[in-house]
Amino acid sequence: MSENHTSVVKYSALEAEQSAPFAEDLKKLSSLLTKYAPHDEVFEVVKNTVHIARSSYVADEKTFMMSMPSVCIVPQGAKQVSLASETFEYDASKIVVYAAEVPLKVKVTKASEEEPHLCLILPIDPARLHDLVMRVFPNGVPSGKSTQAVYIGDSHTKIIKSAIRMMHIIEDQEDSDLLVPLAIDEILIRLLRSPAGPAIAQLGVTDSHADKVSRAISWLKTNYAEPMKVEELAKYSGMSVSSFHTHFKSMTAMSPLQFQKSLRLNEARTLMRTKHLDVSTAALEVGYVSTSQFSREYTREFGIAPSKDSSL
Repeated sequence: MSENHTSVVKYSALEAEQSAPFAEDLKKLSSLLTKYAPHDEVFEVVKNTVHIARSSYVADEKTFMMSMPSVCIVPQGAKQVSLASETFEYDASKIVVYAAEVPLKVKVTKASEEEPHLCLILPIDPARLHDLVMRVFPNGVPSGKSTQAVYIGDSHTKIIKSAIRMMHIIEDQEDSDLLVPLAIDEILIRLLRSPAGPAIAQLGVTDSHADKVSRAISWLKTNYAEPMKVEELAKYSGMSVSSFHTHFKSMTAMSPLQFQKSLRLNEARTLMRTKHLDVSTAALEVGYVSTSQFSREYTREFGIAPSKDSSL
C-alpha cells in the first residue's frame, strides 16, 4: 500500500491470487442496478443501506459533493474525482472506499444512453463495522498508518459476485431485511482482509483518531457558516490542537480552515446558481464578513468571478 503524504491511497490486490471481475458478472450487476435506477438520479434502494447512482452522459464540468463513509462499486462507466489537489479516476476495474466525509469535485468521464455510468453505493455503518472488526481482528487491529480519506483498490470477482447476490436478494424481497446486511458484511469482511483493512477498521473503533476527526467534520458540516476556532474544535473532538491538526489534515488532505472554506464557497455557488442570490448576499449567507475576501477566494477556487455565477 502506498501513501506518500496523500489522502488518496491506492492499495494492492485483495488477496495474493487476485482475480479481476468477469465481464459477464459486470454486465449482470449492471443489469440489476439499471432495474432500480431507470433514469439519471441517485436512488435509495434500501433505506440507509443501498444506493444506486446513474448518469447517462459525460459531464462538462466537475460538480461538488460531500462523500460519506461508503463502499463504491462501478460495474459500468467511469468517474473522475478530485480531493483538494489530488485527482483519481475509477471504473469497473477498481473499488473505492470513502473513509471520511470530505468535499469532492466529481465528473462522469465515461457514460452513454446505452451504457450509463452506474455506481452501487453501500454506506458504512460504524457500529456494524465495529462488530466485524472484532471478528476479523480478534487480537486487536494491527497498528498501521492513520486512516486516509479515500482508498482505491483493484476490484475482485468475489466482491462483484457478492454484490450480485445482494441485488438478487433485494429483487426477491424474501427476508431482504435480514439478508441484505449479511451480503454487505461479506463485502466489508473482504475489504477488512485487504491491505487497507487495518486503516478502514479504524472507522469502527470508538475514540480512534478517525472517529474523533469524524466528529469535527460533522460539526463543520452543520456549522460551516459560524466562526470557527481550531482550539475549540480540537477540544470538541477530544484531541490536543497539534494532534487534531495532524490527523485532520492526514484524513482530509485539508486543514480545518480549508475544509470550512471549501464548504462555504461551494454552498455559496449553489445559492447563486439555484436561488439567484447576488454576490454580497451569498457571501453573508455562508459566513463571510468581507465580500471582497469572498470574491478573491471564490475566484481562486473556481477560476471565475462570483458575479459570473450570480448572473446565470
